[in-house]
Amino acid sequence: MPAASAAVVAEWARRVEAEYRSAAVTQHLTLWLVQMGASPDLIRAGLRIVEDELEHAALSHATFLAAGGESLAPIARESLALEADPAEPLEQAVLRWGVEIFCLGETVAVPLFKVLREGCRVPAARRTLDRVLRDEVRHRDFGWKLLGFLLELDGADELRALLAHELPGMFARLRQSYAPAGGEVETTLPDADRAWGLMPMARYGEVLLRTVERDYRPRFADLGIDAAPAWHRAATAHLGGGAARGR
Repeated sequence: MPAASAAVVAEWARRVEAEYRSAAVTQHLTLWLVQMGASPDLIRAGLRIVEDELEHAALSHATFLAAGGESLAPIARESLALEADPAEPLEQAVLRWGVEIFCLGETVAVPLFKVLREGCRVPAARRTLDRVLRDEVRHRDFGWKLLGFLLELDGADELRALLAHELPGMFARLRQSYAPAGGEVETTLPDADRAWGLMPMARYGEVLLRTVERDYRPRFADLGIDAAPAWHRAATAHLGGGAARGR
């Protein structure tokens, strides 16, 4: 087994935190679905995702330990909850977070984890990525099912208008996470790091751009939403050094 670099240890520590945070915010989103009286199928799907994310966190922690990690920094508790404006209908908060976390985040996660797994040879890391990739497909589908549900509610016109307003900022934050300015030059990574399930930043950007064309645009189009203008606005802001925030 190749020795784990400091970058490997740091990345798996980050993944433990990300997976645990995903469990917490999905639990919060699912509570909102209960309060809304959403479909029981959606609620159960959300609760199953919480269980998945907790398992992902446990597997990631096992990989972190296998890499030589010893202790993790405490997670800021305020980051383990979702925000909602009490003056707005709850449906609007569900739309904001559901689209950003699931329709966008979990959709791009599927091809990202597929690429991460391709060069992964360390057993602990491979087991983690195998499980995460299998589950991410269902998490992605939950997001699009949730958005379809929201757009069939009374007040759907207001939700569509809200989404049109928010989507450029969501895309801008996604670009900042996966295709930051300058990240395209990071094209190489030591083979040992790849074996632990890492990849260079440039690959993240490549996968994101493919996802825009293969997933985001057609999936939004199926719901009567043209995502191209929002992506163009986000890309323009990105090239100009700024990030357009929808709120």
